[in-house]
Amino acid sequence: MASFDATDDLHRFRFQRRAAGARDVQIEIHYSGVCHSDIHTGRGDWGQVRYPLVTGHEIAGVVTAVGSSVTKFRVGDRVGVGTFVDSCRTCEQCANGFEQYCLNTNVQTYASALPAYADARDYPGGYPQGGYSTGIVVDEDYVVAVPDEISLEEAGPLMCAALTVYTPLRYWAITRGSRVGVVGVGGLGHLAIQLARALGAEVVAFTSSADKERDARRFGATQVVVGEDADLMARNARSLDFVLDTVPYAHALDPYVQLLKRGATLCRVGVGLGAAPNEFANMALVLQQNSIAGANTGSVRELRELLAFAVDHDVRPQVQVVPAQRVGALWPQVVDKHARYRYVLDMRTLR
Repeated sequence: MASFDATDDLHRFRFQRRAAGARDVQIEIHYSGVCHSDIHTGRGDWGQVRYPLVTGHEIAGVVTAVGSSVTKFRVGDRVGVGTFVDSCRTCEQCANGFEQYCLNTNVQTYASALPAYADARDYPGGYPQGGYSTGIVVDEDYVVAVPDEISLEEAGPLMCAALTVYTPLRYWAITRGSRVGVVGVGGLGHLAIQLARALGAEVVAFTSSADKERDARRFGATQVVVGEDADLMARNARSLDFVLDTVPYAHALDPYVQLLKRGATLCRVGVGLGAAPNEFANMALVLQQNSIAGANTGSVRELRELLAFAVDHDVRPQVQVVPAQRVGALWPQVVDKHARYRYVLDMRTLR
């Protein structure tokens, strides 16, 4: 299911994946999560893209063939693929297991302008196509095994949404006794609440949608602040060890900086329209030595760690499985905050 222009009118698109090389894993895709990034990219919000474009980077499926040098997977294995499918492997970040920060630019699962080290012959048309498709071929180093305890329809959103919030929670050392704020109870936020709670933190959730309050508590929040309620914001002033902001829209950050303890950090992981800035005042940071930071998704190593953690702590996305042909109708639903909490496309309906 591909975008042919910057609208939500996606259509079937037939193309040929590359032949599996010696190190490649060929995957029959069963499910693909619908990420906000798919929509922004498909609509051209982040810059011009080449159409037809197949988005989707929350991929779960079954191995149908492996190359002669593959050692990690066998035919029939349940596997997943996340937001990138290659990296230079030689820079400092890749060598230290942080391919998401590859200094030579990693190859994104879709819409990536191929860096110098990538061979355009490996990608049909010299342009990666993503997971809204029936199959994909990926180097084994960028594929992960899906544990038996996790269903394939739940696995896709763990590849991006869950990993994107897990890595900053780990990096900023959230643990038992921490008090964490999660801004936005959506595809990322509902997983952030579960993960922070599983790490032992007390979680305060912030949402603009009153109808999400009960769900936020079910996911593990001990307190829910709706619409930046003035009284509750004041009660939480200077009380949080960390704030994870998952909102993919421009909004003022100062109200959330005011919630941080001295020296604490607000981390942004919700990426929205590039032209719309998130505003904050320097004075808000200076007064209590606070920081505003950002975090990309995780590495393959961190994704494996996340999957094991999700099994051990029963962390799962709440998904709505939908026939792949309906994806165009789902994109406006995501933007309008109607998803509860991750749409997952059944790619098998295209066969």
